[in-house]
Amino acid sequence: MAERPEDLNLPNAVITRIIKEALPDGVNISKEARSAISRAASVFVLYATSCANNFAMKGKRKTLNASDVLSAMEEMEFQRFITPLKEALEAYRREQKGKKEASEQKKKDKDKKDSEEQDKSREEEEEDEERLDEEEQNEEEEIDN
Repeated sequence: MAERPEDLNLPNAVITRIIKEALPDGVNISKEARSAISRAASVFVLYATSCANNFAMKGKRKTLNASDVLSAMEEMEFQRFITPLKEALEAYRREQKGKKEASEQKKKDKDKKDSEEQDKSREEEEEDEERLDEEEQNEEEEIDN
């Protein structure tokens, strides 16, 4: 839990960026208004988290998941945000899946490269052993002669 009320506030830089993106160019916002929006956003996040936690507890779970948040939005009567949230969630999942697949492919490529290097190393060792065997045979033949 937070030790001070200020710990519950969202980062000012994030709030400022969101506000600037939401407002048309040339529109400024006072420091006081930015602070009020930051507090309101923090209260909203806490309320949404509390509602989502209630759904998780009903499901006898300690971990909140996306369906808990979506159910909380509906309970809080923010239905108009559910569709954009679902779209954002799908985009996030696709992005994570793409990252996972890229990571797996990179690992496969690395494993393949490592395997090829091991095969090459093994071949070199075998060639070295063959050379040593030939040299030993030549030395034995010279001794016999």
